[in-house]
Parts: sequence; structure tokens; C-alpha cells
Amino acid sequence: MSTGAFSDTGLFVCFEGGEGGGKSTQSRLLQQWLEADGHEVVLTFEPGDTEVGKRIRQIVLSPETGELSNRTEVLLYAADKAEHVDTVVLPALRAGRVVITDRYVDSALAYQGAGRTEAVAEVEAVNRWATRDLRPHLTVVLDLAPQAGLGRFEERDRIEGESLEFHQRVREAFLAMAAADPDHYLVVDARGSIEEIHAVIRARVAAMLVTA
Repeated sequence: MSTGAFSDTGLFVCFEGGEGGGKSTQSRLLQQWLEADGHEVVLTFEPGDTEVGKRIRQIVLSPETGELSNRTEVLLYAADKAEHVDTVVLPALRAGRVVITDRYVDSALAYQGAGRTEAVAEVEAVNRWATRDLRPHLTVVLDLAPQAGLGRFEERDRIEGESLEFHQRVREAFLAMAAADPDHYLVVDARGSIEEIHAVIRARVAAMLVTA
């Protein structure tokens, strides 16, 4: 992957990983800890945390949508990211805030690239353009075997309902991205307790704040 641009103002933290790993829970805990320490935090997510994104989310995740062309799916997710970066992420970073997002570009590379067996380089090119090549300072990958993660859902959306093989490819893609750039990734075993996982994440982010 090419070297991208990192914000030189606020701090950008992303949570990634397969289904059921606790991204939303850990995002909220990190937000609460940072705010208690006096930081201004924007907690956000993809897809769907803009007015345009809400419509895209309905299309890409609703089981009622049925089959989509893989390229259509790539472009819809990229459109959500473009709107998200321009209207939520970049304005917050420029204001010096901490931005915590539940999913970002790596999800496109793992799901629409590796999961759908599309050319990852092509998926990345579209998504890097859509996001102005903005990279998180830290990506936390909450790693969990697909069998365990999917078992936490009573009902599944369009993506969660994909095959076990699909979700295994997704997991392997996240781990490969993290292994290739350890300075900007933290892989955490999502089988731990909520408190244990939060402590590991908090320690890494605290070290970043000290050196910022």
C-alpha cells in the first residue's frame, strides 16, 4: 500500500475487525475515557453517519436489497466514505478534536476486496481517492474467529449473512494489513473481557497522546 496522509491536527483512531468483535463497545469506552481526560471527541461510524450515508447503508446492508454487482457495492461504500470524510472526519480533525470511527477504508479492502475476491489494489485506489488518502493515526483491529463473532447475532444483515469462507477471508485481510504496518495498528484478541480489551487500547492511545 502507498504511504498516505495523516492529519497534523487532531488524532484519528479507527476500529476495525470482523463481525461481533465489540468495535462499537470499545469505541464508546475510548470516547468516555478521552472525554474524562479533557479531550474533545467525535465518535462516528461507517457506513451511515451522514444523511447521504443513511441511504447508502440501507442499500448495502438490508437483506431486501438482494444481489448487487461487486463493483456497485465497492462504489456505494466509497461514496459513503467520501461524504463521511468531507463532512464529519476532516472538519473535526481540523478543529483539533479526536475522531474515533467504527470502520473505515480497511473494511472496504477486507470485505469488498478480499471477501468478494475483487482486486484489492483497485478497491484501494477508489477508496483512497474517495477519502483524500486520509489515514488513521491508529487502527485497532479487534480480532475474533468468524464462527465466534457471527454466533453473537440472532439476525444478520446482508454482509453478516455471507458465507463462513467469506468472513474468514475478511479476517485474514485485516490481520495481513496490521502485520504490514505495526506502527499504525494494534491487534487485540477480542475474546478477552471488555475491561481487559479497553485497558490495552487505552494504554496505546495514552502513549500516542504523550508523544503528540
